[in-house]
Order: sequence, then structure tokens, then C-alpha cells
Amino acid sequence: MLAREGDFIQHKSGVIFDVKGLIHPKVKVIAFPRYIPNPDGSRHDNGGVCYGKVYSLEDRFSFLQEHLSHLLLFDDVFGETLCEVPINEITRHFKPQEKLLSLSNTAGFEGVLEEKALRFVVDLQHKSGLSLDVFGVSGSILAGLTTATSDIDLLVYGENNCRKVYAALQCMFNEKAGGGGGGHLRVKAYTVGELKVLYDFRSKDTHMSFEDFYRVESRKAFQGMYEGTDFFVRFVKDWSELSEQYGDICYSNSGYVKITAVISGKAESLFTPCTYQLENVSVIDGPSLSPICEVSSFRGRFCEQADMGETITAQGKAELVVNKKSGVTYYRLILGSKPQDYMVLGTTV
Repeated sequence: MLAREGDFIQHKSGVIFDVKGLIHPKVKVIAFPRYIPNPDGSRHDNGGVCYGKVYSLEDRFSFLQEHLSHLLLFDDVFGETLCEVPINEITRHFKPQEKLLSLSNTAGFEGVLEEKALRFVVDLQHKSGLSLDVFGVSGSILAGLTTATSDIDLLVYGENNCRKVYAALQCMFNEKAGGGGGGHLRVKAYTVGELKVLYDFRSKDTHMSFEDFYRVESRKAFQGMYEGTDFFVRFVKDWSELSEQYGDICYSNSGYVKITAVISGKAESLFTPCTYQLENVSVIDGPSLSPICEVSSFRGRFCEQADMGETITAQGKAELVVNKKSGVTYYRLILGSKPQDYMVLGTTV
């Protein structure tokens, strides 16, 4: 099974999981529960089954420990306990590209949110010059579990395609801000008030001050409002662009570290998972490790978090990275597994 970031899988228990990353063990998929069958849930599928949603990693792990503990395993390659779903326990594979194609073939017969998502993709197509097949739709639309407050989760596949779409979004935001190019008035960046709402939601899972949050989030063009609905666009490399296979590189926990550093490379910062290269690294709390060469995250919220030459303060789990092919070893910070993990501009906390 080729499963990747943005895909959903359904376990034989009925639980729907969202897939994490692009690298997985041969007969398992690394994924975490997102929609759980619940008679009192506010979401329901076409068959009338009700679901509730879990979001925070803490809640996801708690659910797994109580109900599906056999899926929690220590992974020797990634060096931590992960949820790994055996392929023979998967009953359905939800693919974002196939869902979007289905929407395009049934235009006018879907719900309001689905139609809006399709219009958004068409707008992005026109602005970027790309074809429909490089886009996908994820989130509650993919699972068929939308509510009145659901947002639009889109995906773009392929490195060059991703950069073109991000540039298109930046143009749309600028046209709106400048009052010109009236064809894209449906797309707008978040206001300060809307960012405060987003902060209140995310701060439960990623702690930082609103000032630090605003400084980074107000610059990002992959999130905002489309026709009054929140959207988030995730950028994923295509299979042909993936050189690493499971087991080629091993990671081991080396402690919890807080650093300051300067961003020396951000070619991979747009994608999920994202990576930033570092220079002038100083460890200000935790074990004195060297060299710490990069910051990485499997969470989309850390994409485009800093630009070249900017100074950052970051806190997260340090990992020793061992490339078995080249023999190269170094340390990295991995963000997103604890609410205390963060990366902000400057040296303030």
C-alpha cells in the first residue's frame, strides 16, 4: 500500500486515521486516529454511522492506549513510539486526488463545502497553470464527515507544482490587499482577529505567545479564508521525488533541547514534512550536542516558519541522525510531538 501525508485509512474497528509522512514500514502505515465512531458524535457518514473527532496528539495517544493499544509500537528506525496500522487491518484507503476527481465529475450534486473546495482548486489551477491531477482534497471532505464549521483542506503534489501554487496564493493575497485583480476577491489572508481564533485553537497543542505566533503566521500564504471558509493547503513531494526508504536513515532520542540558530537553508520548508538547515547554533538548555544541523517537523503548522538568514529560537526533541548509506551522522531538532515544542523568530520565548 502506497499511503502518504494527507491520505486517510480506515481500520477494521471503524476508526479513520490520518497518514503521517511518506516513509512507512513495509507492511504497516504510520497514522494516527482522527475520526472515531461515537453514537453521540456530531458527524455522520453516508451509512448513518456517527463519528467524533480527536485532534491533539495527547488525546490520540490516550484513545489508542485505551482502545487499540496493539497499534502503539516502539519503532527502531524513528526511535520513538508510533501508531503503526498493519495493512491487513486496513479496510479502506481514502485518496485525496481520487476524491477531488470525484467532486469534479459530480459538480453541482455535492454539498456546499465540497462545491466551494472545487471552486478553490479551479481558481488555483487558473492562477498556477497546473492541471487538476496535481491537487487533492483531504480533511472532513475526504472522509465524508463534514459539518457546518468544517474547513477546506487541500493538497498539492510535486515539488515544482507546490512552488507554483504557493506563488499563486501569494499573488492572490497581494491582489486582494492592493484592491486590484478583482478575480480573486474570494481569497483573503487572515485578519488579526482571525489569527487570534487560530491561535486559541493551536495553542492547546503548541505553546507560544500570541506575539510570536502572529509574527510567523501572518506571513504564510497557504492558509486563510476562501469565500468565508478557513482553508489550509498542504504541500507534499511526489513519489518519484522521494529518495529515502524506510530504514535508510535511523533516528535516536538524544534529549530535549532549546537552541538559538540562524536559518542557512529552507529549500524543504514548504513541504510536509518540512526541514530547515541551521548555522551558528547555540544550545541554551539541554544536553550540549554538536553538530545540530537542522530542524524538522511532520506538522504542517511549522512550514514556512522562518526565512533565510533569520534568527530563530526552537525547542524540541533532539535526535541523532544516522544515514546508513553514506555514514553521515548529525543531530536535528524534531518539532510537534509535545505542546512545549516551538520555533519562533528572534530569541524571545
